[in-house]
Amino acid sequence: MAGPLILVIDDETNISDLAKMYLTKEGFDVITADDGNEGLRMFRSRKPTLIVLDLMLPGVDGLEICRQVRRESGIPIIMLTARGDDIDRIVGLEIGADDYLTKPFNPRELVARVKAVLRRYNPNSPMDGDKMSGQDKERIVFGDLTIDLKQRTVQVGERQVELRAKEFDLLATFAQSPNAVFDREKLLNQVWGYDYYGDTRTIDVHVTHLREKLEGSRVKIQTVWGVGYKLVEGA
Repeated sequence: MAGPLILVIDDETNISDLAKMYLTKEGFDVITADDGNEGLRMFRSRKPTLIVLDLMLPGVDGLEICRQVRRESGIPIIMLTARGDDIDRIVGLEIGADDYLTKPFNPRELVARVKAVLRRYNPNSPMDGDKMSGQDKERIVFGDLTIDLKQRTVQVGERQVELRAKEFDLLATFAQSPNAVFDREKLLNQVWGYDYYGDTRTIDVHVTHLREKLEGSRVKIQTVWGVGYKLVEGA
């Protein structure tokens, strides 16, 4: 039985081949594309489980691929960026990438990142974090916000809110302990996991997305200056 299908989009053949070799050894099924247009075609025709995406590509660049994929799918995307390209990494995270690796990278680290992202993305995997108190194990209600942990759905009143995997996990973490203050480091550990190598700006980007998607709700994510964030009602 074939493992999860990974699409690697990179115009450097040595990187694609190395990624394919290491991922295949770990039981993944891997396909590759060496330019942006081919990558988009393969994404739409082959329906991969995860995309490893270089930002600097001939044809359609990586940021535009990320935008187009996000319009059609919530599948995980791991970006590959050149060393020091902080702006590209931040923009990539803002438009929907799940993680990033800086070139040159250790292929074992890529395998670890792929496994970690897929664990977080799997809707049937248990959530990390604190135990819920006073909540149904499969359902959280706070103000006009309803979170179904089993089905991974969110509603504000009667309105369904579409969230990406880590947006959902972040909101669920807040909602399990409403009014509690979470610092960014704790959120990274609980939502992204101890094997995540990114920085705390990832939290700020995802909080911004959640605030936009929860607009109109009585429930808000409130900034606690110098500390982090908390979920409150009527702020």
